[in-house]
Amino acid sequence: MKLPFNKIFIMLVFVVIFFSGMTYSQTNDTITIHHKYYTTTFSKSKRFPVVIKYWLTRSMLDCEQRFKRPKRFKPDPLLPQFTNLEKDYKHSGYDQGHQMNAYDCGCDSIAMAESFYYSNIAPQLPVLNRGVWKKLETYVRKLVKEYDSVLVWCGSVTLENRHIGIVAVPDYCWKIIYIRKSGIVKAYSFRNDIVTIKKNTFF
Repeated sequence: MKLPFNKIFIMLVFVVIFFSGMTYSQTNDTITIHHKYYTTTFSKSKRFPVVIKYWLTRSMLDCEQRFKRPKRFKPDPLLPQFTNLEKDYKHSGYDQGHQMNAYDCGCDSIAMAESFYYSNIAPQLPVLNRGVWKKLETYVRKLVKEYDSVLVWCGSVTLENRHIGIVAVPDYCWKIIYIRKSGIVKAYSFRNDIVTIKKNTFF
């Protein structure tokens, strides 16, 4: 599988995460919430997670019984006043893009339910969410089966002032994968733009 990789971007993302953390802590714009499988750093002004962090292991994927996906996305009960966003996504043309993939939570009923909290969701165009973003999620699972576990950071970046309701629309969606066994780091970024995605060109 050929996926876009940018070495410079990984350095930029870590710089953004570091300095954003400093800024957000001063302005109280973000709040960090720990759920069973993932940790979200959620922007109260943007109304999406700027960083999601989680370990994905072989044992999280291998199970005899998989739980069904919930029918609806829900506010995060630990941050309900900022994550009641169903009406903003409705008829917006954007998918509710999982940051930690729901399939990766399918062996645990609590984790599956938490993956449908809006604190784990960012607006993604269908061509991104159901296309290369989904392919990358499948690729991560392939790495887990090969190396037993991977550490994942993912999130979104806004440069322009686009919104659906009160939710900011990311211009870029990114993911960083750390394979502890091999020490390999992989970084990917995708423009949340239909023209760019259809041309198969990325940041």
